Amino acid sequence: MSLLENVKQYTGSDLEQIFFRPMLTGESALDLGVRVLYNLPTPTRVHLWDGQRNILQKFDAAGWKGGKAAKKYQKTIPLSPVKAELGFSAADYFSMVYEKIAARADVNMDDLSGTELEQAETALFRQALAENIRATMWVGDTAATSGYNTFDGFLKSIAAADTSGAIYSDTYSSTEIAAAGKVVELFDDLWQNAGSVLQGLKGEGQLAFFVTSDICYLYEKYLDSKGVDAAYTDAVNGRQRLTYHGIPVIDVRLGNYLTGTSYPQSFCLLTDRRNLVLAVNTSEFPGNEVRMWYNPDEMENRQRAVFMAGCEVLDEALVAYAYSA
Repeated sequence: MSLLENVKQYTGSDLEQIFFRPMLTGESALDLGVRVLYNLPTPTRVHLWDGQRNILQKFDAAGWKGGKAAKKYQKTIPLSPVKAELGFSAADYFSMVYEKIAARADVNMDDLSGTELEQAETALFRQALAENIRATMWVGDTAATSGYNTFDGFLKSIAAADTSGAIYSDTYSSTEIAAAGKVVELFDDLWQNAGSVLQGLKGEGQLAFFVTSDICYLYEKYLDSKGVDAAYTDAVNGRQRLTYHGIPVIDVRLGNYLTGTSYPQSFCLLTDRRNLVLAVNTSEFPGNEVRMWYNPDEMENRQRAVFMAGCEVLDEALVAYAYSA
């Protein structure tokens, strides 16, 4: 066997349950590090409630003194129809799918059923699709003529807020940030200027520093320089999770994705995870589907996904941002 010719098409509930939901919920959603909204009705709106303050009153007389109701704010997440397509030569495609099956201990290689092949094909495409959604939610720019231009990412929203002065932002040079201890000064600077509302959210455990890989590396080198046994152990074994004063430091892993864009190649962002929202919809756009088929004319296996996606920064006031000048 060297060809996979059966057509696989996911629509409706199969599209949701088999293909998209496994990569946008549970641990897969947590890996993205942001708030994920999947298949909410379109237009996708997020409702924010501003609770009333100072509602305690002296109990010295009858009557109602409840005052006004809590304020409600709405933010609409713009969704764009997008399409993802991949094509592989038949021989290469079978090798990649076969490798995924062979890596499993519970598979009888002498009796491969259609279900096992389908699961391997689905996992192959889903992995590529999830990575592209993750990259676009950061560096997406619809004004770009090429690259990740299907929907606008977080960095574009933050750049617009920076231009308007809606957020706190600062700049640093690569030479400056590489100096010993400067990365910690960067974290301190963002914290000190984050604003009382953002600082007050620390107790809810959702604050995070979103940083590029160079900042992560410099922070690890700073920790390695500490003359304690724990620093030596971490330098040898590595660190599964970085934090600064209890706030997670998350590597956004953008690597070459930033190359060729107008965005800074190095940055550090302090915000609440719930403030960065990714929305994906596979149920309310005509033609939504995932299809995998073999094209005999080109001897090529092809994969296509059609769905809607978008992201938004809910409140620019809850952002503190520093980037390389």
